[in-house]
Amino acid sequence: MGVTVAVAGASGYAGGELLRLLSNHPDIEIGAVTAHGSAGQQLGAVHPQLRSLAGRVLVSTDAAAVVGADLVFLALPHGESPGFAHGLPPEVRVVDLAGDHRLADPAAHAAYYTGDYPGVWTYGLPELPGQRARIADSARVANTGCYAAAVTLALAPLVGAGLVEPADVVAVAASGTSGAGRSAKAHLLGSEVMGDLSPYRVGAHQHLPEILQAAGATSLSFTPVLAPMPRGILATVTARPSRPGVTEDDARAVLAAAYQGEPFVHLLPAGQWPHTAATFGSNSVHLQVTVDASAGRVVVCSALDNLGKGAAGQAVQCANLMLGLPETAGLSADGVAP
Repeated sequence: MGVTVAVAGASGYAGGELLRLLSNHPDIEIGAVTAHGSAGQQLGAVHPQLRSLAGRVLVSTDAAAVVGADLVFLALPHGESPGFAHGLPPEVRVVDLAGDHRLADPAAHAAYYTGDYPGVWTYGLPELPGQRARIADSARVANTGCYAAAVTLALAPLVGAGLVEPADVVAVAASGTSGAGRSAKAHLLGSEVMGDLSPYRVGAHQHLPEILQAAGATSLSFTPVLAPMPRGILATVTARPSRPGVTEDDARAVLAAAYQGEPFVHLLPAGQWPHTAATFGSNSVHLQVTVDASAGRVVVCSALDNLGKGAAGQAVQCANLMLGLPETAGLSADGVAP
């Protein structure tokens, strides 16, 4: 028998995607699944796509409900994870999909989040240098934000190699509506979203300080855009080269070296550009790089599934490391199309 995991906050989109991935995981048994307003309902009524788990009943979200689990995924609204985690025994491993524990700087947390600063946990992005081992050794891991994963994986190797100026970075990223969660909101109605693109929280999105922290940049202009699709992120990241004469081959070599052998980060062949649809249902990130000679900027485009590598898939990847399981277990590098 494998290890047992629980999912707190299983009624949302990220919680549902977690359960979909875990239901096919070869080494994991699903324990308690909790919810707030949906407590008492069967999973099949809340997530009709989860036929193999349709008869499971959602229980109320409290720490007592997940006793006995080897690891707990927290897919809770912002601000609820610290209190819930505090009620768990220290030996229980936890992966938090919310933003509560991502930031090392209390001032940055105060500027971009509400509530008291709850402290920082190990950052859950295995592809960053040295981070895989830190995650494996940790009992508490803060999963990355979806935009942060897309932008950081495009940018961090270039900053780390000294190829681009860390103080001159611009990112524009379009995300599907599932990134806003499952709660009913007027601006997310189908009639509002279809046929429309709209920027939001320009220069003030909560993932901005997280990207600066993870990618090593010192300044970032970040514009998120709501796109008329259910899931996926396409980010375009540009940065000024740190020296004259930087070529596409130079930038490509840096990214290729950084992600050589990585199972889920794919630098596409030259001339092939990322598509969000190609990442649907996968834990993959697709990257492409070029140099805009007229503007004098390195340009990296990245695509991922915001519920996959941007949330639930990333969380399972971290959990595998924490539990001593194969990192790729239960995860696919292949998307679903059309």
